[in-house]
Amino acid sequence: MNTRPPHQAKKRFGQNFLHDPGVIQRIIDCINPKPDQHLVEIGPGQGAITRELLKRTNRLDAVELDRDLIHPLAVSCADLGELNIYNSDALKFDFSSLATDGRPLRLVGNLPYNISTPILFHLLQYASCIHDMHFMLQKEVVDRMAAGPGSKTYGRLSVMMQAWCDIEALFEIGPGAFKPAPKVDSAIVRLTPYREPPHPIEDPACFARLVTSAFAQRRKTLRNSLGKLMDAKQISAAGIDPTLRAERLSLGDFVRLANLACKTTP
Repeated sequence: MNTRPPHQAKKRFGQNFLHDPGVIQRIIDCINPKPDQHLVEIGPGQGAITRELLKRTNRLDAVELDRDLIHPLAVSCADLGELNIYNSDALKFDFSSLATDGRPLRLVGNLPYNISTPILFHLLQYASCIHDMHFMLQKEVVDRMAAGPGSKTYGRLSVMMQAWCDIEALFEIGPGAFKPAPKVDSAIVRLTPYREPPHPIEDPACFARLVTSAFAQRRKTLRNSLGKLMDAKQISAAGIDPTLRAERLSLGDFVRLANLACKTTP
């Protein structure tokens, strides 16, 4: 007899477990996993998506921080295929270590909402070995990622994600699909890293610094927010008005600024 008490969601890990069968099936249909693909799930939790992925692929890697979930997950998936669970923090995990068989990774996950943005930025450094990513996130985060210039939600996350990935918001999910129910709406997003970015970035680190500086104080003009990286004359040389605020610039504008700044900034 199994006397193990039911797992209690841990707030410090941002755990909200998906349980709605209809939503789970819709997510799997969007991912459309195949047996010859290399699937990696971040935060499998109690295995709602994990089991369905294994039924389609027979093999799956998973990165799970909560060690209390690992044994129950392994037991519940034992007859469905090969599940390799890495007890690790996704924010520190080297995802390139999984891409050793020549197959690009397909990442899937219900990301903890309290650290989803840092995880997304961490994953960008592995874009070259990732085919696509399907994540459940707070709807607000998906809206910010997909936002365009001039929008109130357009910011650093928008520019950084759009620079490296094609972004497709797929569908929204209400709180009732989870236990415990979060206080926000959720959404599924598909991120597909560009093999050739639409706007080639010469120095990714310089680009990241410039975008961060530009949005650090949204009400400042570029002349002021970028003062430590380039002066008004250099901003104008990139074809951009230095009296504009960052929220008015397109991705292409940011790339032009960064490509110019990295040539003049040590």
